[in-house]
Amino acid sequence: MSERPPAPDGLALLEALVNTLDLGSGADTLDTAEGQDRFGVAERDLADVRELRESLRAVCLAHAGHPPHRAVTPLGELLARAPLYVAVDARDGSAVLAPADEGPLLSRVAAAVAQALTAGTWLRLKACELPECHWAYYDRSPAGRGRWCSMSVCGARAKMRRYRAKN
Repeated sequence: MSERPPAPDGLALLEALVNTLDLGSGADTLDTAEGQDRFGVAERDLADVRELRESLRAVCLAHAGHPPHRAVTPLGELLARAPLYVAVDARDGSAVLAPADEGPLLSRVAAAVAQALTAGTWLRLKACELPECHWAYYDRSPAGRGRWCSMSVCGARAKMRRYRAKN
């Protein structure tokens, strides 16, 4: 959907996960072996991964000031199941929260959220305002008030709808 560059650092994983489902067409990349391989998930875990994806989408919508698209398990409840530990670099003493188990997607998502919180970028991961889109994007606008994944597509559609509603 979006012509924007991918989100920075670990947020790219979260953005990519949310964007595995095209709400407009219903196409879900997680239905393919390639999509499952990309995120390192097994067929048996797809229900949990989809739950995680929609919880992430709800948070991205909240970051943009939009109501949730549907009822979901709160992201905090899901991330509480992913143990993290403080990893300290012996060379320079820097520290990060890292997944206790590198394999599961949930652990990698939790570590990415922790990294984004530390970097101050967490609130910039948003979801498009248009209900048929809700594509995740990283808001690089100076004021951090972006509303659409693409100004030329979704922004134009939203503005045209408002214009038509007035006339």
